[in-house]
Amino acid sequence: MSFIVSQADARDVQAVGGKAAALSRLAGFGFTPPAFFVIRSEAFESGKTITGLKAAIAKLGEGPFAVRSSGKQEDGADHSHAGQFETVLNVAAHDVEKAAQQVWQSGFSQTVATYRALKSGGEAEGPAVIVQRMIAAVSAGVAFSANPVTGRRDEVVISAIAGLGERLVSGEEDGEDWTVGAIIVGPETPSVLTEAQAKNIAELARRSEAAFGVPQDIEWAIDADGLHILQSRPITTALLPLANPDTVLTIFDNSNIVESYPGMVSPLTYSFAVHVYDRVYRAFLALLGVSDTTIADQSSVFGNMLARVDGRVYYNLVNWYRALALLPGFSLNRAYMETMMGVDTPMPSEVTDTIGPRPASGLGRATEYFKMTRAGLGLLWQAVLLPRTRRRFYGRLNSALYSGFDLQTAGPTALAAEYRKIESTLLDRWDAPLVNDFLCMIAFGSSRNLMEKWLGPEGVLLHNDVMIGQGDIISAEPAKRIARIGQMVKAAGVADTLVAQGLAGLRAHPKIQHEVEAYLEKFADRCAEELKLESITLREDPSSLLAAIAASATRGAVAEHAVREPDWVALFKNPVKRAFAKRLITWTKARVRDRENLRFERTRIFGYARRVFVALGRELTARDLLEEPRDVFFLTTEELLGAVEGFGLSPDLKSLVSLRKSEDARSEKRADPPERIELRGPAIAPTWNDPVMENDASLVRTATGCSAGRVTAKARVIRDPRTEALASGDVLVARHTDPGWIAVFANASAIVVERGSLLSHSAIVARELGIPCVVGLKGATQWINDRERITVDGATGQVERQNDDL
Repeated sequence: MSFIVSQADARDVQAVGGKAAALSRLAGFGFTPPAFFVIRSEAFESGKTITGLKAAIAKLGEGPFAVRSSGKQEDGADHSHAGQFETVLNVAAHDVEKAAQQVWQSGFSQTVATYRALKSGGEAEGPAVIVQRMIAAVSAGVAFSANPVTGRRDEVVISAIAGLGERLVSGEEDGEDWTVGAIIVGPETPSVLTEAQAKNIAELARRSEAAFGVPQDIEWAIDADGLHILQSRPITTALLPLANPDTVLTIFDNSNIVESYPGMVSPLTYSFAVHVYDRVYRAFLALLGVSDTTIADQSSVFGNMLARVDGRVYYNLVNWYRALALLPGFSLNRAYMETMMGVDTPMPSEVTDTIGPRPASGLGRATEYFKMTRAGLGLLWQAVLLPRTRRRFYGRLNSALYSGFDLQTAGPTALAAEYRKIESTLLDRWDAPLVNDFLCMIAFGSSRNLMEKWLGPEGVLLHNDVMIGQGDIISAEPAKRIARIGQMVKAAGVADTLVAQGLAGLRAHPKIQHEVEAYLEKFADRCAEELKLESITLREDPSSLLAAIAASATRGAVAEHAVREPDWVALFKNPVKRAFAKRLITWTKARVRDRENLRFERTRIFGYARRVFVALGRELTARDLLEEPRDVFFLTTEELLGAVEGFGLSPDLKSLVSLRKSEDARSEKRADPPERIELRGPAIAPTWNDPVMENDASLVRTATGCSAGRVTAKARVIRDPRTEALASGDVLVARHTDPGWIAVFANASAIVVERGSLLSHSAIVARELGIPCVVGLKGATQWINDRERITVDGATGQVERQNDDL
């Protein structure tokens, strides 16, 4: 009997051991482990020279060689015997037999005996011995096709070391660790592997798992010729059970909602927003004539229109599409209605082909047209009733905000009841803003398209221009007030005092003090990111307002933007067209005005809710249920109200807050996730690859121009208006804005925003202030360098970098 077994024949574990059999199977599966042969363990028992050894070595080449053990139970599914036997590396051809004898003899060591006693049992025996061509490794290591620590089967764990991997396997040195799953996690400054090499090793481990049918622990090495697999054995630690397949697609997208909820959003704000969206969009569909039964059947959709991903708010687009599919006429004009979602990337056919009714035909078309007609008549009636609806909404609003309820002396039960009143009388009856917003969207788009059709490009400019200077759009009032107060401060020479001493610096100037106090009385709930309940308002910290006033004091008096009434007679010779255009434009202006004014009332409602929640935090802190009042922002509305009303799950609110704080602290350190995330299966923990930012060296780009005018000035890239200032005459460049940015707007000569549309807040305020504005310029804050000179054309939407610094 020959004691030498070739690589191709080394399949019998009892004859050649587990490691050799695994290597032979690897070669059979198409892998290319370094060439080897096996010396059966019986060859060493007589102590004689092994016949055929020199010939077998010659077939492998000149060497050097690795001489390794292959015990019968080694690298098995139950016991790996990892590191128990000896391995001899870099062995010359004439020393192979001596090294092999040494490896075989290690089977009788005390180390192996102890391992057998603890793990596998059985008598001591020498292993078969593998003689294998040596790899001149630049790097080497191990990889697990499943995570042996967490048990996750969707992660490959890699440990790498420079040079040979033996120092890693033996525990002499720590390796460089990588985890490859949906995302790749490696060291901040890799020294052994590149990300591409880690991906290749992970793929090799997964291929080995697929070949053997069970998760594998592999050894690998990289030399001048590339990546090699040296060994593969089953992972012996317990893993999580195999999950049943779940390929349902979920799509998260924030390309629209980020303007309202930028950056990190607290659990309280998120849960509050979930409730508001749920109630508002139920009401929206009811407004369009969708039956109560249909709305009730889709209740899970309306309660699941938002997601919180790594602390940021996203739309759940699939559910938005489901809600959209309920609209009358969807089956007649699916493509047009899909544009109402306002996202940058179209929905995949996998979603659009499976949700909603098929294109209507025959009697079905007649039915859909009937539904659309009924919805249109309903909207027309709502338009007629809008003044009454708005009046009643303001009545409920003022009744809630000026009820005389004392937040400072109220106990938790009374505070919870006060929030429930806000919820039932305002949030659940959001009729006036809802009706007006929808009518505004229809009127704005229709009037703009009509002006373009009848007057061409000049009609678009006219449309933008006539929306300016209505006088009673409340969004522009703060900027005008700041400019006026700034001139008063300039005349009094107290700008520096105002910055240094705050409101106290105005005590000697009662007229200015009165103006500032009047501003705060009306706009105290305005702040950057004002829809986020955790945001600090001017009521709590007026310093951003005072800084804006001081900055405004450095510029000359700003002339009121002149309102240009169109020459309707010159524009439209046809009296019927003239009358229709004038009536439509006038009505559209009113809807735009009411839209902005009602959004300010939303700010007041949210501001009052914020104060109620903080008061609840005060009361829970007084009862030692929270560490401090603002900890309420780390609870959901249900958790907070449940703690008071009796349906809460746990009294340990402090631990829950601590968990949320630590989660959010980790999320805040990470870069923002991409705009769109697609995943399958449970959506609780989405993963993504970080977006690759392209370097755009162009000097001219064009987006949506929404306020005519041309300005060349220094750009200021502002990311946080609470901590960053805009000097008078600078061009504001931002990712997004909201009404709380008004203190920054007050000093801007032009505005460039990455997000937004013709009806976004920045566009409307810019038109009211008469300054150029361009919205929707993707990546503007990366493309434009802070303090470089740029030219903004608010009519054409063109932005040009002058490529020189001021």
